[in-house]
Parts: sequence; C-alpha cells; structure tokens
Amino acid sequence: MKHRTWPRASSSPFSSIPFSNSTISPANSGRTTRLCARPPPPPPCGDFSALPYDVLAKIAASFDDPNLRAASLVCRAWCEALRPLREAMVLLRWGKRFKHGRRGVRPNSDKALDSFMKAAARGSALAMVDAGLIYWERGEKPKAVELYLKAAELGNLSAQCNLGISYLQADPPNTKQAFKWLSKASVCGNVRAQYQLALCLHRGGENIHGNMKEAAKWYMKAAEGGYVRAMYNVSLCFSFGEGLPRNHQLARKWMKRAADRGHSKAQFEHGLALFSEGDMMKAVVYLELATRAGEKGAAHVKNAVLHRLSSASRDHAMHLADSWRALPSS
Repeated sequence: MKHRTWPRASSSPFSSIPFSNSTISPANSGRTTRLCARPPPPPPCGDFSALPYDVLAKIAASFDDPNLRAASLVCRAWCEALRPLREAMVLLRWGKRFKHGRRGVRPNSDKALDSFMKAAARGSALAMVDAGLIYWERGEKPKAVELYLKAAELGNLSAQCNLGISYLQADPPNTKQAFKWLSKASVCGNVRAQYQLALCLHRGGENIHGNMKEAAKWYMKAAEGGYVRAMYNVSLCFSFGEGLPRNHQLARKWMKRAADRGHSKAQFEHGLALFSEGDMMKAVVYLELATRAGEKGAAHVKNAVLHRLSSASRDHAMHLADSWRALPSS
C-alpha cells in the first residue's frame, strides 16, 4: 500500500504538520516516518524602488544635503528620483554664498534669489523658504507668502512658522490661518512657532480664545528648546503666577538663563535682583550688559551701584562685562 505523506486535505488544526489519516500497515510498521514541516515564507519586505517618484520627492523636499545623500544610497531608483533635489542643493549653496558673501563671493541678492528660485523649481522646500525671505525683505510679500505656502504644504517647519507669522502681519490679519500653521509647526517642535503660538494664546483676539495656561505651556516648550524670548516670558509667568504656579526660585532661574543668552530686559531685571540681594559686583556686570544693549533704565541703576564699589572693583566689573559672551541658544 502506498502512503501519502502530505494529504491534500486534513482536519487537523495543526496545518504546519499535517498528519496522514491513513493507517500504517503491519508490513511497514517497522519503518520510521519523518515528519517535515515546510519552512515559513519569508516576511514581506517593502520594495523601496516601488515608491512613486513624486511621493519620494515630496518626502525629501525638506531634506538637507547629508540626509539627501543618505537617501540617494538606498537604491538605484531613489538615486535617480532624488537627482533634481541633489542639483537643488548645489544651487542652494550658491544662493547662500551670494546672499551672505561667502567664500570669496561678493554679496548679490539678485543672484542669490536666482539660485534659490532655480533650486525651488527642482523641488527644494529649503530653497523656497530662502527665496521667500528675500522677497519678504524686498517688500514683495505676496510672492513670499506663495513660496512659504508651497514649502509649508511640503512639511517644512520653518515655512509653516513663517507663513503663520505672515498671516498675523497681514492687513487685515488672518488669525485662523496663522493659528493653523503655527500649531502645525509647534507640534513638530519648531521653537519659534511655539513662541508665536504662545503669544497668540496669551493675547487672544479674533478667532483665537485667550488661554493663559495653554500659552504658558507653549512658552515652556519653546524655552526648553532654547528660545531666549520664551525663557524671559516663562520667568514672568512664574513670577506673577500667570499660567504657571507662582515660584520665585524658578522665576529667577529662567530670568538668569535668558540674561546669560543675551536678552537685554532679562539682564536688566536680573541685575536688579542681584542688587537687591547685595551682590553688587555681579549686579554691575548684568546692568552694564543691559545698558550696552540699549536698556536706558539700566544705566541709572548701574551708576548708583558703581558709587558703592571701590575703584579696583569697578575696573574688575567692567573687565567682566568686556569679556562676557552670550551662551548659545536655538
């Protein structure tokens, strides 16, 4: 009798090891039957080359040069699809050289704009933002907004932030669209957008309900991300108990952080706090920094403090102010 090792149909739930329903005859009872399971099929693997070129171009529109080069190495299809964006990166670099006068190139805003527009035509959202900035500086705001919108729709966070601010500064302001784009950029971590969104929530206005608690939340996010103006506002929130619980220690902490990063009002107020605590030397340093940054009220207080210091202490304080350098921020 011929036995079937793999029956065509089986009632066993263990389909990976289908047992035969046939009965082993006495003549074959001494044989050893090997039960073999078929190896499971390999897991499905995405075919990167199958991604449509236009979809890939939109995804990579905001890539910087290193990320673009890395993506181009994934497969031949990606390398070919991303060729226009790699060309755009070359044009973008030339645009920045013409704009800022780098590497022996004289500043020329017309040539910079031409390079940025050529790069934008190849799909670079980064170039769209740079071209938009030049148009905005020239007063051609509709052209700037058009470029910001195109880059924003491609997911560029700087464009989304700039677009939101542009809507706020329009005449009349379009607060609904401003809030929409600032929210998009804020959720994705753009600290400048987070600060601007906090200001909108702080002030309230047409189509925006004032919400100090929500505003303080976004001030804090921006401050933690290194945005200096937000650090100053967080200090005020803690100082007055607006949106955050009143906390003098945290207010001082954030005020000093803003002052150490060059915020002139924070330097003035931190200097006043040090003066009230009797730390004259440090107070003079911060008040001098605030005076140099244009805070008029700081000069009067600084001069009053200087009269209490010895000549050597005054010279040392001025030396500290001269050698002071702002800490890096976002």
